[in-house]
Amino acid sequence: MNKEKYILQVEDNEDDIVLTQRALKKANIGNELITVRDGAEALEFLFGAGADAGRAKDALPTVVLLDLKLPKVDGIEVLRRIRANEKTKLLPVVILTSSKEEVDLLKSYANGANSYIRKPVDFEQFNEAIGKLGLYWLLINEPPPV
Repeated sequence: MNKEKYILQVEDNEDDIVLTQRALKKANIGNELITVRDGAEALEFLFGAGADAGRAKDALPTVVLLDLKLPKVDGIEVLRRIRANEKTKLLPVVILTSSKEEVDLLKSYANGANSYIRKPVDFEQFNEAIGKLGLYWLLINEPPPV
């Protein structure tokens, strides 16, 4: 993988995966979207372990879209491990979840989330939210030097 800006989506719901792909395309965001389907796979991808052991470890995503309710390792634990690692501690992580639980919101920010977005139920609102999110993190935001 090269140093091109890309998004890592950590999502187990197939409908949400497809909706995110469509929303990015509709917003004319052509950057690669890589999707992993559980928390363990996300950690392997980010830290170059397991099936991703051969991947260049310095090719981090520009932003991680992280669901909270995931199989194997939940989103809060993924976030904790991202923040605990020197290589990934500054990696932008956006929580993208359907959870309306205040405790999830508080835990996300307490563990270093950069943003918390509730997935809108309405398709057009979802498209708009994902489009703005992609534009901000890929074009507007100035990331820390690596």
